[in-house]
Order: sequence, then structure tokens, then C-alpha cells
Amino acid sequence: MPIRDATPDDAPAMAAIYAHHVLHGTGTFEEQPPAAEEMAARLARIGAAGHAWIVVEEEGTILGYGYFNNFHPRSAYRHTAEDSIYVRDDVRGQGVGKALVAELLRRAEAAGFRQMVAVIGDSENVGSIGLHLSLGFRQAGTLKAVGLKFGRWVDVVYMQKALGEGERTLAG
Repeated sequence: MPIRDATPDDAPAMAAIYAHHVLHGTGTFEEQPPAAEEMAARLARIGAAGHAWIVVEEEGTILGYGYFNNFHPRSAYRHTAEDSIYVRDDVRGQGVGKALVAELLRRAEAAGFRQMVAVIGDSENVGSIGLHLSLGFRQAGTLKAVGLKFGRWVDVVYMQKALGEGERTLAG
């Protein structure tokens, strides 16, 4: 699949993709879709940190996007990244998400990260859980009923994958 770095010009398409997930899904706990300007600002923050934000584009149309960022701001977590991906609803299940996560794994490892964490909204999100399992992630735990969305309590599933040397050696 054609994957490239995201640009500010992609912000409207990414905002539209994300808005669907915010308004109709439990994969994100945001409840109000951000505007394209906010998506561009998020892209700029991720880029300024030196992390990847990528899109799958086919014939000029964005099918999905993903990025990685630090898992947590405290310094001891500096070798652990967190991935996030969102795919247009009409192309889910066609490999877009898997291509995005695979590329994010490659880029995070190249950037020196040793662990990738996926924080998956909703323990019923079998698509995202299965996608991450297929790429070598393991389930690390479930936080029960930590989000309240659409009038129901929603779990969060943590998944993890070692990158490169992982924990076998100390990072340089």
C-alpha cells in the first residue's frame, strides 16, 4: 500500500476519518471531533518531537492514518512509543490498518524505540486487537470500565511489542 509522511494538507481528510471514529466508535475516548486545524496542530507536535505521522493514500484519497508518540512524558519511558491508527470506515478490513502499524513499527525501531504499546479503546474492538496480535503484539492487560462513552462503561486493552533489542540490552 502506498504510505507516505502526512502533511498539513492532509488534515481535513484525517479529521473526517477521525470524526467518524469519535462519533460512532469506542476506539477513541474523545467525544467531540477536532477540527482540521487541531489535527494539523497535532501533526505538527508529533513531527516536532521527531516521531512519525503517516497516511495511506490511494489515487489522491487518504484511506487511513497513523502515528506514534512517546507512551508517557516521564523520562524513564523515553524508549517506549505508543501507536495510534484510524482507517476510513468503508475500507476497514482491507489491510490499511495493518500496513500503517507495520510501518510505524519499522519507523519506531529505526528511531531507537525498544517497545511499542497499543492502547486500544474497548475490549470488544476485535479488529484492532486482532490486527495488533497479527503483528506480534501481546496482550499486556485490560483496564475495566475506565471510559464512559455512548452511555456505557468501556474497557481499555493494553498490548505491547518489543522492538529491536527490546529489553535484552540497555539502550544507548
